[in-house]
Amino acid sequence: MTSPALSTARLCLEPYAPGDEEDFVALFQDHRVSRWMGNGPGTEAEDRALFGRIFSKVYAQDLFDVWAVRHEGRFVGHAEIKPSEDAGGHEIVYALAVTAWGRGFGTEIAEVLTGYGFGTLGLPEVHATVAAENAASLALLGRIGFRHVRDMVEDDGSTTRVLTRSAPPHPDADADARV
Repeated sequence: MTSPALSTARLCLEPYAPGDEEDFVALFQDHRVSRWMGNGPGTEAEDRALFGRIFSKVYAQDLFDVWAVRHEGRFVGHAEIKPSEDAGGHEIVYALAVTAWGRGFGTEIAEVLTGYGFGTLGLPEVHATVAAENAASLALLGRIGFRHVRDMVEDDGSTTRVLTRSAPPHPDADADARV
């Protein structure tokens, strides 16, 4: 099973296709992007293997949702929402090609992923883990309602911030409280 397509005003998040491999590898090989992802930059072979696992494991075993992000039909990034022990729940992950930076796409992706988590997945909270030095991502998440809840010290001594956003109250919550 693959992830459902999602869209924002300007972006389409859709399941990866095998033809996306070169764009995926190029994104993850750009150290300006990958330095903020997981354990940091990997080799081209590792990134190709990671792309293969999207099909052989993630989609095949319905482990979590992962998408290619497109603007006007062109690949501009990567997005996912997945269970994370470090975060203590489901975590959103997004990466944009450098050519797509500064255009508000990160905000659109984070919002649609968070909304998908609350709506489709029915999550009470959505989390994000961000390197303490990644000021742009921390600011973006703060603007859309994520709050810093704790820090984790990584094996290399760096700090990762855990941020959380709670689901909005159910529209009937006030009515239920009055009954």
